Amino acid sequence: MSAAGAPRKIWLCADDYGISPGVNRAIRDLIERGRLNATSVMMVGPAIEQHEVEALSSATKASPRCAIGLHVTLSAPFRPLTMHFRPLDGDMFMAFPKLLRAGSMRRLDSEFFRNEVRAQLTAFAEAFGRAPDFVDGHQHVQLFPQVRDGFVEAVSDIAPKAWVRQGGRDLPLAQRLASPKAIVLDILSAKFRRRAARAGLAFNSAFAGAYDFTRAADFGELMRQFLEGLPEGGLVMCHPGFVDEILTGLDPMTDVREREHAYLASDAFPRLLATSRVTLG
Repeated sequence: MSAAGAPRKIWLCADDYGISPGVNRAIRDLIERGRLNATSVMMVGPAIEQHEVEALSSATKASPRCAIGLHVTLSAPFRPLTMHFRPLDGDMFMAFPKLLRAGSMRRLDSEFFRNEVRAQLTAFAEAFGRAPDFVDGHQHVQLFPQVRDGFVEAVSDIAPKAWVRQGGRDLPLAQRLASPKAIVLDILSAKFRRRAARAGLAFNSAFAGAYDFTRAADFGELMRQFLEGLPEGGLVMCHPGFVDEILTGLDPMTDVREREHAYLASDAFPRLLATSRVTLG
């Protein structure tokens, strides 16, 4: 816990670096403004060429408090790095609802996931010249039954000093019940935390940032809610970006990314951090 009266330090993590050039530009812009202190990189994304890696590394040099992590990607419409990965839908990963169902029914082989996560960790190290500061998962796949076993084993082997993202909240029950999506993450995260702890991996103290991306929500008000009660070491997930053709062809989250970027780049965001007694420093 932070000292009485001292601001709580949290992580504000922009997911999906590498999904498109527009998303990459938006994330770098916020890092350079000091509005983010973490971003996670998709090593299977279409916009992770070396110049995009170098641009991100350069942005974080101007903001050295910003951590760079691996955004493990195991769901469609992306493709695996490893040969013979299973299960697939054509040549792509399965859609995440199917992956969650298959894991819940114990129909997956964690070895395939361990090998794929190892390959993505290795690709990150080759691109950035070091292990990631942390490891999380696109569409929360690291939390899924059976997938989490392969995920934790791979991180323990390849990047044991990295912390991993759990998606559970630290809120009273009445507040947690207000968001069905977040309740699912709470349940999945309880088992993930136990698995990570047994492996000696550190993880964030609490999580926020899940909301209905299909609605034109007031992101400033959502951010206020995310910060309320978030403890020291908690993490808020966000998805800022500029829409481009590559993003439109891959992901249904489009305009919402521009709304998130606009708010995080605005003067209102640092005011909210100050009034919430929260720091990214």
